Amino acid sequence: MTALHPGEMREAAIDVGAISANVRHLRRLTGVEVLAVVKADGYGHGAARSALAALDGGATRLGVADVTEALALRRAGIDAPLVAWLHAPGETFAEAAARGIEIGVSSADQLLAAASAALADRPTAIHVKVETGLGRNGVPPAEWGHVFAEAARWERLGRVRVVGIFSHLSNTSEADDRAAVRRFDEALLAAAAQGLAPRLRHLAASHAAIALPEARFDAVRIGIAMYGLSPFADRTSAELGLRPAMSLRAAVAAVRRVPAGQGVSYGYLHRTDSDTTLALIPLGYADGIPRNASAGGAVRIGGRVFPVAGRIAMDQFVVDVGDHPVAVGDEALLFGDPTLGEPAVETWADAAGTINYEIVTRIGPRVPRRQVTR
Repeated sequence: MTALHPGEMREAAIDVGAISANVRHLRRLTGVEVLAVVKADGYGHGAARSALAALDGGATRLGVADVTEALALRRAGIDAPLVAWLHAPGETFAEAAARGIEIGVSSADQLLAAASAALADRPTAIHVKVETGLGRNGVPPAEWGHVFAEAARWERLGRVRVVGIFSHLSNTSEADDRAAVRRFDEALLAAAAQGLAPRLRHLAASHAAIALPEARFDAVRIGIAMYGLSPFADRTSAELGLRPAMSLRAAVAAVRRVPAGQGVSYGYLHRTDSDTTLALIPLGYADGIPRNASAGGAVRIGGRVFPVAGRIAMDQFVVDVGDHPVAVGDEALLFGDPTLGEPAVETWADAAGTINYEIVTRIGPRVPRRQVTR
């Protein structure tokens, strides 16, 4: 177990060795290239450290949502191939193209902007995103012919280089995802008809990369699984051979002995049934702890698990430890690696009615990240 640093009140320990190991495992499993997704500050784990760990594990390319995230990685000294795919209206891509960032384009307008951003001696590298049923961004089927023809024209003129064609699955059902795979195949045929031959065809994210082999194509985009968390509701990380990389802990900030009938926190959602001890945990919704997990969250202190008592507040919450001996400074572990006997992040996700992705990604900047290798 990784102990809290002396003097720290709260901390998220990030096991970069786990990230590397997860990428290696998924690369072996899928047999194709891994595009490591480090958007949203690496799902809360830190974008740069996660990127480096993923590359160490064999990832060949990085993915982020927007150009701002991509430029931050370049400023951090990361020069690996890197694609960004969600753009502000009117984005020119000038700085991105100058820094060698690959652009995901979802429309004819974005394609034109990418071509216009090309340098005199270097075309803008692009990945054309196609709509295959998710209903978000991506070139719709009615426009495939026009956009692919324009991409081929700009490629012949040396203004763009079509590195990839990609799309995204809904993970609604196996039947829905297979239908999207068929639509993606149709898009690839339409691209080939216009003379495009991209090296990377990528469709699957973590869920389909593991469960739907026909969706793997040339590369898979690995996000949540890279951080050691399961993309499935019915399969654990351990069952998938993954190691969770983040563990979240805090030091008990106060301990109070109270009588029966004591109200706890705002609104008195909890009143004590008997004489008991309350311990104060200095993490709250400002740190990403869901307020709506007040009725089901729990922490481990001294080898025992205790439930949240009362409402989770902005900076803190209370647990009822009964007669168990707990002292100020004791470590309270919210979640970590269940294979090491630590609570699973899914406990908090279930309590909040959400998914593990959200819990780790929402951990706020007030919580220091400490890089470790177990």
